[in-house]
Amino acid sequence: MKLFKSALLTGVMLMINMVGRAQQATSYTQYSDNQVPFNSTYSLLDKAGSVNMNSRKQWAGIEGAPYTFQLNGSLPIESINGAGGLSVTYDKFNIEKLTEVSAFFAKAVQLSESNFFAASFNAGFRNYRATYSEVDGNDPSFRDDIRETVGTVGLGLMLYSPEKYYIGASIPRLSIRSLGSASAEDRRNYSNTYYFSGAYLFTLHEDVKLKPATMVSYSRAFDTQADVSATVYLKDRFGIGANYRTTDEIAGILSVTLNNNIRIGYSYQTGFGNDNIGRVSNGSHEVSVGFRFGKTNILPKLL
Repeated sequence: MKLFKSALLTGVMLMINMVGRAQQATSYTQYSDNQVPFNSTYSLLDKAGSVNMNSRKQWAGIEGAPYTFQLNGSLPIESINGAGGLSVTYDKFNIEKLTEVSAFFAKAVQLSESNFFAASFNAGFRNYRATYSEVDGNDPSFRDDIRETVGTVGLGLMLYSPEKYYIGASIPRLSIRSLGSASAEDRRNYSNTYYFSGAYLFTLHEDVKLKPATMVSYSRAFDTQADVSATVYLKDRFGIGANYRTTDEIAGILSVTLNNNIRIGYSYQTGFGNDNIGRVSNGSHEVSVGFRFGKTNILPKLL
């Protein structure tokens, strides 16, 4: 049994090593509808308060595959054209677990009637654990667990119009040293990641709108990763979209908005390259739920 567990862990680590250079620590297919985990200035696009949840199961059917749960909320500070909130992320990959908690503040400056420039600052901590003892606590090779906690700060910038577009750049979790030394050759370490994003809303018809969006992420521990998506919205209620990721993955996205205050989304992602582990799994499933509350019931078109 000990030999089996050791061989199993070794196999998983080899798998991580093969795909790690292309896989960022945390990523979502439905990023165009909720940028707060990556750039908290996005919270300023809506004058209402909000709570958003995202749950992602990657490479379903493979034991130890990544799972991520993200929860964030924000409240407007109308007197200064600002917003404040909290973001919590739990990320699990085999024996590795990362918990992040970050509070943020964002403020916008109005450049013209419909254009704004915003900046945000966030601070929190990251707690990392690698529980080797889950494999075999009696084996000296897997006896010592790893537990690390570091403080973080983050910055975000965004130029936007709530009805038309946004262009953003951010480093949401800047820490002096990287986390995640458990994986083979440090391929799976939680290092600082830079994000660049943008989206534009085209009105094709009174009841039909098209929103192309992109997100590019860069980290010294991974290859640069780019996402490109396009979503068609019908009557500002139903969204149908597709996503392509440069890690040889494609996804379909569905969303529905109820009473301007509740949004439910689902996406299914699969890989198609010969080196993509998603090709031999049951794909990646992602569910998102968002709630808006407060004085306004008017949903900005871009959201």
